[in-house]
Amino acid sequence: MGASISGKVAKHADFCRVAGRPGAGTLPEVQDDGGGRDVAARFRRAVADGALDLPLPGGGRTPERFEALVALARNDLSLARLGEGHADALAILAEAGRRPGAGAYGVWAASSRHARLDAEPAGKGWCLSGRKPFCSGATSVRRALVTAFAEGSQLLLDVEVANAVRPVEGSWPAVGMADSDSRTVAFDLVVDADAQVGPPGFYVERPGFWHGAVGVAACWYGGASRLVDDTIGYMKESGSEAHALAHLGTAVATATAMRATLAWAAAEFDADPADKDGNARRVAATVREVVHSGCVEVMTRTAAAAGARLLCHDGGHGRAAADLWVYLSQYHGGRDAADIGRAALQPPPPGAGGHRRGW
Repeated sequence: MGASISGKVAKHADFCRVAGRPGAGTLPEVQDDGGGRDVAARFRRAVADGALDLPLPGGGRTPERFEALVALARNDLSLARLGEGHADALAILAEAGRRPGAGAYGVWAASSRHARLDAEPAGKGWCLSGRKPFCSGATSVRRALVTAFAEGSQLLLDVEVANAVRPVEGSWPAVGMADSDSRTVAFDLVVDADAQVGPPGFYVERPGFWHGAVGVAACWYGGASRLVDDTIGYMKESGSEAHALAHLGTAVATATAMRATLAWAAAEFDADPADKDGNARRVAATVREVVHSGCVEVMTRTAAAAGARLLCHDGGHGRAAADLWVYLSQYHGGRDAADIGRAALQPPPPGAGGHRRGW
């Protein structure tokens, strides 16, 4: 699995290893210490210990950032969801030139026709009212970067949410990703004007939005690589037949392709951190399409290779598979694929010699 990748990606190609055993390359600060499934406590401890103070994306060390997210996801996908949110919040604040507040952060940016957060002017601040769905770490984060609609635009606000908002009971009955505690949260509070992060539209218009989108894909890949490694370990002990080996081989090859795609994205972001070439959205869409499809393939192939026994008799493996399936539902599906197709129809930039950079 150590095949090299040519060009500028080569130096990043070993940032994660598909066949590493649990504990290799993971973050010791967030290992399960045997105290049970208290993911929230492990997350808060990791924040306090600085284990989630990751290199900023596009700063020359993006491979290390992705490696850390992969390691978190290999360990526990619910923990990775919380850790990725905190790390993304720190990167967003850095991009805005702001210092973070104390404690664990989340990024609560989801909305739907059934749950929406509005911001109304209130003196020199904003009155927040409504609901936000999929607020990961609803009862464990101290602060959150929250999107809200105001006067026809979208604001991003740094809000201290601990003891200030109300998680809606029963709004996260999920089996997969259960420990991410991604409940719907009800808001009814006023925040100061200085809570606003960047100008209206900042959250989605900055280059880092696409860096963060690939960070999520790194977590997906980490979850898939855990399934591959569990299957390898199981088949070494239980033996295998030809068709099971074929399924395993496809899973390994698919995971290797996902790894290479993440390495390519890290190199692209470090080469153009401010997205002067306007390439970041296409890179992110491509990575998410490749990794999402790859994860589905890995889940199918590892289940076929090991059969029901591994899924049903190994609680950690079964939970990882259920968690990954739910986490993958965060993918935007046809919208990302359409972005790739749209970009393919555009003429190459001047000086590209007939080829788009990185295509």
